[in-house]
Amino acid sequence: MIKNCMKRTVFSIPSTATIRQAAALIVERRIGLLPVLDAQGKPVGVIRLGDLLSLELPSFFNLLPDLDFVHDFGAVETSHPSAEEIDRSVTALTQPWIFVEETCGMLRAYALMMKHNLHDLPVVSEDGALVGIASRVDIGVEILSAWASIPLSRDAIPPSRDAIPPSKL
Repeated sequence: MIKNCMKRTVFSIPSTATIRQAAALIVERRIGLLPVLDAQGKPVGVIRLGDLLSLELPSFFNLLPDLDFVHDFGAVETSHPSAEEIDRSVTALTQPWIFVEETCGMLRAYALMMKHNLHDLPVVSEDGALVGIASRVDIGVEILSAWASIPLSRDAIPPSRDAIPPSKL
């Protein structure tokens, strides 16, 4: 179940906050997803790091079929959104609320993330309260860790005792 691998410390932001405040919290906490909560503390959507970074992209970005020929964006690289743009309500960038309940299976949660191109997935309790966030890595590690219990096939090469230590990678 997803509750076995989710992060239980969840940072959120009220729907009355500004885009500037959401950006500050993402920077401060080094996170990629902020659930947006209504006045009663119930989730109404999310704002993602990518939603905020899209304000930095030049307006012609969506018109380009690919970016292979663009080596940099020149003067646009140092431009930023206006104060008026980032002082708007966070709801201007809030995305739909896609979530799973904490009893959700790992494979279903991962499939949902792939289907909607999500990197993080909010997790709620049975009564709809936000209880965690699971990332692709959290879910992937949980799924792959079960592989250790699968017996080696007859043709398998035994694991080497001379594996490269993580410090040498």
